Formats: sequence, structure tokens, C-alpha cells
Amino acid sequence: MSAPANAATPWTRDEFEAQLRSKGTGYHIHHPFNAKMTSGGCSREQIRGWVANRFYYQINLPLKDAAILSNCPDRETRRRWVQRILDHDGYGGNEGGIDAWERLADAVGLPRDTLHSLELVTPGVRFAVDAYVNFARRAPWQEAVCSSLTEMFAPQIHRDRLATWPEHYPWIESAGLAYFRARVALAQRDVEHGLEVTLAWFTQRGQQERALEILQFKLDILWTMLDSIEKAFPS
Repeated sequence: MSAPANAATPWTRDEFEAQLRSKGTGYHIHHPFNAKMTSGGCSREQIRGWVANRFYYQINLPLKDAAILSNCPDRETRRRWVQRILDHDGYGGNEGGIDAWERLADAVGLPRDTLHSLELVTPGVRFAVDAYVNFARRAPWQEAVCSSLTEMFAPQIHRDRLATWPEHYPWIESAGLAYFRARVALAQRDVEHGLEVTLAWFTQRGQQERALEILQFKLDILWTMLDSIEKAFPS
């Protein structure tokens, strides 16, 4: 029996982008732990535990992006994508995201030696982050680019922290929130490129559905990280 005539009909670019953006309902901004953090319900230990665990994610982002570059034969894409590594590692006199996250740790009272020891990183977070890096190493570079599209939903989570943390957590030094300020604009810039690649490459219906699966995989990574953090730091 043949498939329905429209079963393999590709979505238009606008329809495909709408499908990708609809995945935002599963973004970890909706996770109970994040909602608790935004509303001021987290203890100092929980905030510090979150900062320590997300640091493992931060220090692995350049490795993920380097893996994408190593698999990408397109020079123009590499020239644009390499900026992400510089954004996190820093360059010249420019502070990178990892430096800014260290200052966030300072602001919440988490000693840097504890941060860098990774002793507070949960097995669940380590497993999830490592799975993401390994995906980027093994997948076609276009699929790895697609996995970055959770950044479509990131600006709002950063804005929420900037808007609510000073009120709910006045003990956190405001200078430590610089990471969130920087990422609002950088995430928007990165999304433009990631969407450009994804919309151009995933043009057949099967490919487009695969892209949605990849984006769900990344959403699951972020959600699983908060599951693990929530369990490790209950109060």
C-alpha cells in the first residue's frame, strides 16, 4: 500500500521553522527547578550547586564546537562557527563565557578551587554533557549545528534571571550576572546562523523530522541536567 500523497511532502521553510520553534514547550525554562530558581525559592546551596554543575556544561561547549568544526568541510561555515569557541574561551583582552561563569561562581560564594575540581558535578550532569559532546563528534556537522538550536529559547531564560535574581537573591553580587547579560545578544546572533544552516540543509520531510528529533535530544540533555541537579541539591 502506498503512503498518503502528502506523507513525504516537505514543510516550507516557514512551516519547518515553526515546527522547530514549537519545541520550546520542552525547554528547561519550564523545568520545576528552574521555575523555583526564578521565583526565589532556591537556597544558597542549590544556587551554588546549579552554578557548579552548569560550569561543566560551559567548559565543554568549546569542545562541542571544535568537534563541529573538525567535521565541517565548508570554509565559510567554519569562519563563522569558530566565533563560538572564542565567545566561550575568550581571546586577546576579551573575557569569554567561561571567565564570566567563574565570576558568577565568585558572586554566589562558590570557591574557584571547588568549581574547577568538578567535585560537585553530578553523574547525571556529567553523562548528559558528555553525550552532547560525543554527538557533536560523531554526527554529520549539519546535525550537530541543528542541536544548537535550543538557543532559540535561551534569551528569555537569561532575561528572567536578570529580572528576578537581584530581587530574590540580593546576596549575589550583581557583577556576577554579566554572563547572562552577554548571552542575550550572543544567543540571538548564534540562532541566526544555526537556523540558516538547518533550514538550508534539512529540506526533505524525513530530514526535517530528523531535525526535530535532534532538537528534542538536546532539549532532553538540558532537562536531564536539571533533573540531576534537583535531586542532588534538594534544599
